[in-house]
Amino acid sequence: MVVHNEYNPYAAGDIVYVFYRNPHTQDVANIQEAAVVNNPEDPTELALFLYDTYYPLTDDIAVYASEVEAEQAYQQYFGHF
Repeated sequence: MVVHNEYNPYAAGDIVYVFYRNPHTQDVANIQEAAVVNNPEDPTELALFLYDTYYPLTDDIAVYASEVEAEQAYQQYFGHF
């Protein structure tokens, strides 16, 4: 299954990069590699698998196809990486 947002299509098995906020320190964000997988609760949808947890792949999540692209966005939003 492929999900399209306005920039990139995603398919199960893709490796992407996302911003991940530390749940214990909300003012800390890092770039983290995540896998695009079939959502175990709804096989017709995709999810991100990150730190042994499934997250719905929605337009609310900033997803980047490469680490370089994620680093550029990170610098734009959070300052120097």
